[in-house]
Amino acid sequence: MNNFTFYNPTRVVFGKDQLKELHNLVPADANILIIYGGGSAVRSGLIDAVKEELSKGNRKISTFGGIEPNPRFLTLMKAIEQARKDGVDYLLAVGGGSVMDGTKFIALAAAGEDFVGKEEEILSFGFGGVPANKALPLGTVCTLPATGSEMNNGGVISNGHDKLFFHSPITFPQFSIIDPSYTMTLPERQVANGIVDTFVHVAEQYVTYPAEGRFQDRTAEGILQTLIEIGETTLNDPQDYDARANLVWCATMALNGLIGSGVPQDWSAHMLGHEITALYEIDHGRTLAMTLPAIWKVRKEQKKAKLLQYAERVWGLTEGSEEARIEEAIDRTEAFFGSLGVPTRFSRYDLGEEVVEKVIANLEKHKMTALSEHGDMTLDVSRKVLRAAL
Repeated sequence: MNNFTFYNPTRVVFGKDQLKELHNLVPADANILIIYGGGSAVRSGLIDAVKEELSKGNRKISTFGGIEPNPRFLTLMKAIEQARKDGVDYLLAVGGGSVMDGTKFIALAAAGEDFVGKEEEILSFGFGGVPANKALPLGTVCTLPATGSEMNNGGVISNGHDKLFFHSPITFPQFSIIDPSYTMTLPERQVANGIVDTFVHVAEQYVTYPAEGRFQDRTAEGILQTLIEIGETTLNDPQDYDARANLVWCATMALNGLIGSGVPQDWSAHMLGHEITALYEIDHGRTLAMTLPAIWKVRKEQKKAKLLQYAERVWGLTEGSEEARIEEAIDRTEAFFGSLGVPTRFSRYDLGEEVVEKVIANLEKHKMTALSEHGDMTLDVSRKVLRAAL
């Protein structure tokens, strides 16, 4: 196992009716900006319920709505301007991953003078981390199981045709209220996307190469098996609280740093997926359903040991040749995504060969020329992967 430092300060308040704890989690004298996405948070009464809880104190409360899926830089700039104008000192994200990601960006940009007039710089540091000393404190009320943003310090922001990742050790939410009941009215498509996103988050920290991270492996396998067990159930019966609660907790645990500590990681499926979303506006989870199986097909040799482990421990495949077991595991993964109504081919979106060079050009532009756990996924390899997904 590799050396690592694991740090996660987010307090999770999980379960039914836990919104009642909100007034205990936010300072009683906070000047708080509630940030949310579309009108569903208003129509459902959630924003009013949040305001009611926060009114138990001397807080000043304002709101900013309209954060898009794949939150846009220009929209976030409007929220930043409002936060600065109103002297906001606390942020509350009410929504899914996009709202939470956008709120983390606002937290960095609106704190102090460091990024005034140069907010785009926050998006230039990538995986190196934003060198910031200040961020507004933030909490979340999570309404969509997918990104794990409720318990990590990163986010992805859209700026034109670019989807750009940022993170900072000072943008962990102080707390996250996670009530699975809030996810039960989500459209089926969003839930399916969230299941795939969670599955791929786990897979990219697990299907790499052996590193004697036995706890990490077994935990990752448990999350994958749980998703397979409850995926169709929670789609077909969204009112099944236990199934939905398991999905929500899997999504949180998939990307809070635990299963990735001390083991190699490969985020190439996400990097390709981000470019596809930026170019064609295909849902993030759906791009991952295309890129992950294609990467495994092209890079079977590099991932052989872990693909065999995945085949045996997740799918119970122990008979036949190694090649046959790997192929069957990939086929079953694609079938699982298909059972959720999520396609695994570009052709299902009426896209063909033209995709390849457009994505490659964006990868080159963003210096994504040495991806994978080995750093050996060149642009030529990425071409093969994209063609395998046609």
